[in-house]
Amino acid sequence: MKVERTDSAKVPRRAAGYTRRGEAVTPLVRPVAASASVLGIPDEEFTPRVQNAVMSLMGEVEAMRHELSQTREKLNEMEKVADRDQLLPILNRRAFVRELTRYISFAVRYGTPASLLYFDLDGFKQVNDGHGHAAGDAVLEHFADVLSANVRDTDVVGRLGGDEFGVILSHANQAQAQSKAQSLAEALNAMPASWQSKEIPIGFSFGAFELSSSDSADLAIARADEAMYAHKRAVR
Repeated sequence: MKVERTDSAKVPRRAAGYTRRGEAVTPLVRPVAASASVLGIPDEEFTPRVQNAVMSLMGEVEAMRHELSQTREKLNEMEKVADRDQLLPILNRRAFVRELTRYISFAVRYGTPASLLYFDLDGFKQVNDGHGHAAGDAVLEHFADVLSANVRDTDVVGRLGGDEFGVILSHANQAQAQSKAQSLAEALNAMPASWQSKEIPIGFSFGAFELSSSDSADLAIARADEAMYAHKRAVR
């Protein structure tokens, strides 16, 4: 693989082998001499040709480090894109399940309580049918934004399905989760979505379930889903 040298690599390379007459080279030779000492090169063998080779190697190493750093940054960006929902600025189901599994592991290892909230929009199909899919997308985005704005940094918000959302609450038992679900519901009701300057009121149901060390991620989601349906039946 051809490695492109950075500017910082070119400067010491020229100074070692192509210094113009009258230029001071001592400040740049010292690092090379130090490198020669580390490499175990005897002083009598540290000729200008060897110096040039060492400087070239140092430049190549620096360029490779820079390329590695850029590659890591690109990989981090790709991971973020892979975890994000295609439409909304929250985690997709795959990434959310991964985080849920991690929180269940914390409960097993440290006995740290955590809970899962499950939100489901009611009558979302009517929004798409009556206002169009663009309006439906705006409703989903608004719902995700309100949830994200009203939880802690240690909590996790994700989209579980078309109009279904999950929230992982860290350090929250069942009672605390119920209370938080209610406060999120109040925030959602207080800030209805709008499309083209028109409010689009939409109902929703929610359920809360405290994570157990014996749960799998799928089982926890199913239990929270059951709690959501129980809440929906109670409201009706």
